[in-house]
Amino acid sequence: MRLALVAPLVLMLAGCVSSQFEDLEKFVKDAGQDMRGKVEPLPEVKPYEPFVYNAFDIPDPFKPRKLQPIKGGANQPDLNRPKETLEAYPLEGLKMVGTLQQQNITYALIKTPDNTLYRVKLGNHMGQNFGVITHITDSEISLKEIIQDSAGDWTEKMSTLPLLE
Repeated sequence: MRLALVAPLVLMLAGCVSSQFEDLEKFVKDAGQDMRGKVEPLPEVKPYEPFVYNAFDIPDPFKPRKLQPIKGGANQPDLNRPKETLEAYPLEGLKMVGTLQQQNITYALIKTPDNTLYRVKLGNHMGQNFGVITHITDSEISLKEIIQDSAGDWTEKMSTLPLLE
């Protein structure tokens, strides 16, 4: 009789334990079926080949090059001539502050960046580009400068230094 009471009780309990997570269990069981891990093979390691740097004789493109003066040429300045005082200053740093006339010679008064005053006349040199004074008026000084281009050719350039007002 006990068996007759226990059997229906076990069947009722089995009916209550219905699997409400049955679909989840099926998904978890089937999810890993199609997945296969694929690992790419490692790349082939090439043997080391040392590089020999042979460009020591090539000029460095990041360093300024010094131009070699061309021997001769009509416009080439005299490079052995002793430099005058005002050739140490760039022409842009010099200022004409006046003129002076003594014994029929016209002089220009030049002020340097360090506030020193110089007297110059025709034929004197000024600036760092071999500038020679060609003409002096009350309002400006005319100079003929000789400049070397990147090809090494010397060219003449006319410049003026106006009176500082």
